[in-house]
Amino acid sequence: MAAPPSFLWTRRIFLTALTVFVLLPVYVMLSSSLKPLEDVSDKFQWIPSGLTLRPYADIWETVPLADYFVNSLIVSGAATVCSVVIAVFAAYAVSRYDFRGKRVFTVTVLSTQMFPGILFLLPLFLIYVNIGSATGIALFGSRGGLILTYLTFSLPFSIWMLIGYFDSIPRDLDEAAKVDGCGPIGALFRVIVPAAVPGIVAVAVYAFMTAWGEVLFASVMTNDTTRTLAVGLQGYSTLNDVYWNQIMAASLVVSVPVVAGFLLLQRYLVAGLTAGAVK
Repeated sequence: MAAPPSFLWTRRIFLTALTVFVLLPVYVMLSSSLKPLEDVSDKFQWIPSGLTLRPYADIWETVPLADYFVNSLIVSGAATVCSVVIAVFAAYAVSRYDFRGKRVFTVTVLSTQMFPGILFLLPLFLIYVNIGSATGIALFGSRGGLILTYLTFSLPFSIWMLIGYFDSIPRDLDEAAKVDGCGPIGALFRVIVPAAVPGIVAVAVYAFMTAWGEVLFASVMTNDTTRTLAVGLQGYSTLNDVYWNQIMAASLVVSVPVVAGFLLLQRYLVAGLTAGAVK
């Protein structure tokens, strides 16, 4: 049965308004990044009177954006790899085997998502400082310390998500792999992991995006040499002036890796987020 015209017009109006609402901030960022600082500081003009690419060149000189970019890539990439590897083994064990404390483990992993991140900031800070004083291992202000910090809130979600995805994979595949001579590890890497690629990709995208845009822990756990992009953008605001055009340009530049990765992996991401929800 065809939808009534009133419904079609309502849907069109709603989708148009939603599209404008989503794209309007992007247009403001893009137009502001192409204006001289004087034009951005004055009253906002929807149609720029003059365009320039100078802000995109200045962003690399005003602050060491390239160094922040490298730090973010290293921290986000390492946190993603560690989250995926550990979550695959942990989720496979919970999904396929019964052991003492299994329910307690799953409830504990899920319950960690109930607490706000700021609750762990001071304890982690004290732990890192005390470890550095006692052993000489510099976790505070280092990339390694920030990677461990990101694992505290990306790993529980990754494990919980992969448990649901592995549960949706028939156990007959494990039995068939054992018949062919595979052990538990062989069945995991030869059968389960290839079948769970969408779920693993979804976990990897979540872990990377979480680490890439995190501000709270990065602003406390880093120094001038290990600062990430999310914190480094504050360098465009000085005591004398705020370089709004460079802030907008830098924000667009640092968004490119995440947006490009999301578009490339969108098919796997949607499948991974929905497959584990229905058994």
